[in-house]
Amino acid sequence: IKLAKGAKVERIVFADDHAEGVSVVDATVELAPDAAYAQTVLTHGARRQRIETRVAHPGAGAALRLDGAYLLEGQHNADLTTVVEHQGVDGTTSQLTKGVVRDQSRGVFQGRIVVAEGADRTDARMGHHALILSDKAEIDAKPELLIFADDVQCAHGNTIGALDEDALFYAEQRGMPAEVARALLTHAFVGEVIDRIEHEAVREAAAAWAGQRLEV
Repeated sequence: IKLAKGAKVERIVFADDHAEGVSVVDATVELAPDAAYAQTVLTHGARRQRIETRVAHPGAGAALRLDGAYLLEGQHNADLTTVVEHQGVDGTTSQLTKGVVRDQSRGVFQGRIVVAEGADRTDARMGHHALILSDKAEIDAKPELLIFADDVQCAHGNTIGALDEDALFYAEQRGMPAEVARALLTHAFVGEVIDRIEHEAVREAAAAWAGQRLEV
């Protein structure tokens, strides 16, 4: 995918693979100055699944949003891998990935942002946050920032845990069944990624997809 100067693209990937399927999706994106590329990957996994995106970022006023959400159950597997290379001054990247795993599923997040020497005034933010809803589910996360420039604003965060027990207790105290409360809290957790989708109709479809998967 090559974006010309000033071009704007929003790409949504619904990865609806069969439970026994094996799939690899590999995308390479090249941005020109002042271009804007936004991507959201939504997946419920497969027996083996890898969705990889590599972005050549020129800086020069170009903007990148690179998001994802994985909702896994059974023995599904999903690997979301991204590599962003900031090659020039004045570029921005905002990346948010959220995941939910249950049963014996396994989620993998590998995110790397490289800020090359001389790519000053880069603003790059990466976040990965996941919920583990059963003892046998697994999350492997590897967020990386490689910075070779001095004047930058870069940060990354990674959290893996369970649902907030205080929020569950609060909901149950007000008469909400435990399973309904769990589903709503999980949907709200993933909803932060979905809310960043710019296209309204697609955003609504993504919310419906998450609701179906989470039984909301």
